[in-house]
Amino acid sequence: MSAPNAAGLPDAVKLLIGAGGIYAAFLYYGSLQEDVFRYTSVDESSFKQAWFLQVLEALANVIFGFIGMQVTGPTKGIPLKYFGVSGAAQVSAKACTSLALANGLSFPVATLAKSGKMAPVMAGSLLLGGASYTVREYLQVAAIIGGTAVVSMGKKKGGGSASSTMGVIYIFLSLVLDGVTAGFQKRLKTDTARAGVKPKPYDFMFWTNLFMCLTAAVIAGALGEIDTGMAFCAANPEIYSKIIKFAICSAVGQSFIFYTIANFDPLVLSTVTTTRKIFSVLLSIFLKGHSLSLTGWSGISLACGGILSELHSKAKGTPAHAHKS
Repeated sequence: MSAPNAAGLPDAVKLLIGAGGIYAAFLYYGSLQEDVFRYTSVDESSFKQAWFLQVLEALANVIFGFIGMQVTGPTKGIPLKYFGVSGAAQVSAKACTSLALANGLSFPVATLAKSGKMAPVMAGSLLLGGASYTVREYLQVAAIIGGTAVVSMGKKKGGGSASSTMGVIYIFLSLVLDGVTAGFQKRLKTDTARAGVKPKPYDFMFWTNLFMCLTAAVIAGALGEIDTGMAFCAANPEIYSKIIKFAICSAVGQSFIFYTIANFDPLVLSTVTTTRKIFSVLLSIFLKGHSLSLTGWSGISLACGGILSELHSKAKGTPAHAHKS
């Protein structure tokens, strides 16, 4: 399903539709994701089936992507090899984020850490792509990572425990997989260009999520999470409704992302999605009972400063990196 047809509308209205849709869908998405992994049933068990969750989320995106692809017209002759690899890497990254939350990492810390995904991308480009970066870019990434570390290690007021070791390991794996995903997505674009094919946004949404769904289904099945996940949801209808809303929010948000891509340059989308992450962190702190110490707030400020500095450099037209010849 695509966002409403806004042909002929003023840019300000189009931006309101695109940004408003992204904010509404993904702010609620983040809140629901946190609720799912903080939920405790009557017998004090909690939801741990991250791969089962990814099956449902990707399936919702497949359905929306298929409908959008039929409306805009599917592109024929798309080479699917790298869609499969990038889809597998992407769903693994998302599952690791969910596993980090399931293993005790707080939502604000996980979201800030994911904002530092430029770090593995930079590392991969340095090692494999011969790229170079400015001092400012290194400082931006250091601020995001350092601020996140301060929040993660800082004790909450009231004696809360620091983030779990497994939660930190999973979010680190998620960041590594983000770097892998970015690399294969670049190869995907090169592969499709070489084949003389230009996939439309909903082609990307459908095919990427189809392979994400298949990958998650295989892994969830192998781990027994489909049976245990269905059983947990059947025993706890409240969390089942949250998971369904979570999956739908993901698909609706993706539709508005593609709408924004179609109407504006990448900087506009980057501005909207980056600031959305900051608001998600702040909403989680104020609405979900995360009580931070002064040290924790200083870490939040440092990380958010790094994120906004990265955004500012993009607005000035600073290149993400310069390739050596």
